[in-house]
Amino acid sequence: MAGWLVRYHKGLLRGDVLGALTAWALIVPESVAYAQIAGLPPQNAFYAAPVALLVYALFGRSNFLIVGATSAAAVLSAAAVSDISGDPQDAVGLSAALAVIVGAVLLIAGVARLGFITNFLAEPALVGFLFGMALTIVVRQGAKLVGVSSGDGNFFERLWTILSEAPEWSLTTLAVGASALALLLLLERFVPRLPAALIVLALALVLSAPLRLKDHGVDIVGEIPSAVPVPHLPGIAAQDWIALSAGALGVALVVFAEAFSMASRFAREHGQDVDADREMTAVGLSNIAVGLVRGFVVSGSASRSAAATGAGGRTPMVSLIAAGLILLTGAFLTPLFTDLPEPVLGAIVIVAVRGFMRVGELRRYAALDRQSLWVALTALIGVLLFDLLPGLLLAVALSLVLFIAAASRRNVAVLGRLPGTRLYADTAQHPDAATTPGVLAVRPDGSLFFGNVNRVRIAVRDLVAEASPPPRAVVLDLTGSYRLGIPVLDTLGELREELARKGIILHLAHVRARAEQDLDRHALADHVGPHGLHRTVDDAISAATSEPA
Repeated sequence: MAGWLVRYHKGLLRGDVLGALTAWALIVPESVAYAQIAGLPPQNAFYAAPVALLVYALFGRSNFLIVGATSAAAVLSAAAVSDISGDPQDAVGLSAALAVIVGAVLLIAGVARLGFITNFLAEPALVGFLFGMALTIVVRQGAKLVGVSSGDGNFFERLWTILSEAPEWSLTTLAVGASALALLLLLERFVPRLPAALIVLALALVLSAPLRLKDHGVDIVGEIPSAVPVPHLPGIAAQDWIALSAGALGVALVVFAEAFSMASRFAREHGQDVDADREMTAVGLSNIAVGLVRGFVVSGSASRSAAATGAGGRTPMVSLIAAGLILLTGAFLTPLFTDLPEPVLGAIVIVAVRGFMRVGELRRYAALDRQSLWVALTALIGVLLFDLLPGLLLAVALSLVLFIAAASRRNVAVLGRLPGTRLYADTAQHPDAATTPGVLAVRPDGSLFFGNVNRVRIAVRDLVAEASPPPRAVVLDLTGSYRLGIPVLDTLGELREELARKGIILHLAHVRARAEQDLDRHALADHVGPHGLHRTVDDAISAATSEPA
């Protein structure tokens, strides 16, 4: 735990302080905005932020990841909570409980070394999901920019609600929101190293009271109580804990995928490594801790991590210093946010999530990989039509379908001997590789499992039927299979029987040690016999050709 502290030296402090100040400048306005997205009072952001930073700094392994409230986590939290109760009074307890459940899921998965599961969330599905999520956030926050409610329902229903209320739009609110939006974009475009969100936040706070924006119909945040995190168990009913658990699995997947993708990206850029299981555990502990101080789900923030690193931050000391600054802000400076205009918060959130709308990536899919394009668009439209959690489940389902489809399509290569060697290669790739008369040597391109073994059986049967003259032996190279489950062995047994009825003997080559243990416990081992198992394809073909015709 926190092994980096032992190696820390004062030469790193200046950069880490600058990184912490930059992170603080972003965390304060964004966390307040994300609390709004999550359907919680702003002070709950100040409860959660320092705790998340502290716990991750102690247990995480990434030197650069800043953990805290994010747009994705806030929206997913709001969606999961709204499925249980639409009463704002219930949101605090339900959101905190969701964070605890998400954290527990990640902690258990990390201890069980299940970090590899993020590899099965296909990138096109994630791109489409995040794009749809960003559009959903934009339409919800866009309502704040014009001073109306977005209502309920999916993206299209909310958009129609906003547009249908055009006569009720507040021109003053629109002017404030549009000005904030324009200033944010201009600052990011021309002076990207400055904390644009903090500058716009400060200007809004300075100008709000003198311009009497509240009197002109502009909604403001209002009084924020002092926010020092103290332990507080989520006081919700047992059935609500159970109801939250179903949605928590999907939220946990996205939270970790978001955090780990950022951690691994920064690690690669700086020649370091991060361990998926350790990161899963650290993010899980951060969420549990946040839930126990009335916070809401947290993840890794791309914008804050990049900004802190760009300012010179190089170690988790950035998170510790930023946590101290936020504690001071929550304890003594929350009155400063009383007059903060809601349309300014909406503008900050819209600018923060626009990076998820990766039009360029969709264009790349359209040009290079139409299947990936359709997967991304399906996930995107699923989010817009069915909301975030159903859209997330659709993205996960698409990822699993893609994985199973890819794994089930196994090419079966015909092997031939390379000239002057005892090595065998795919004759389709090596035309000079010579096949052995009377013996058909084949190799599935990958591991066999229940989803593809029958296709391999059919492919071998078809190759036998096409061979002229018919082979008297088939050599099956199992190099790619490290395990042989019962469904695989049963199907190989069927293949052996089909070949035997035609007078063809089945030989197995390159059977891995663990796969051979599986084979020894199956009836197929008795039928193949020790004479049918071989270390190499060459050994198998030699044995097959030496058998009497």
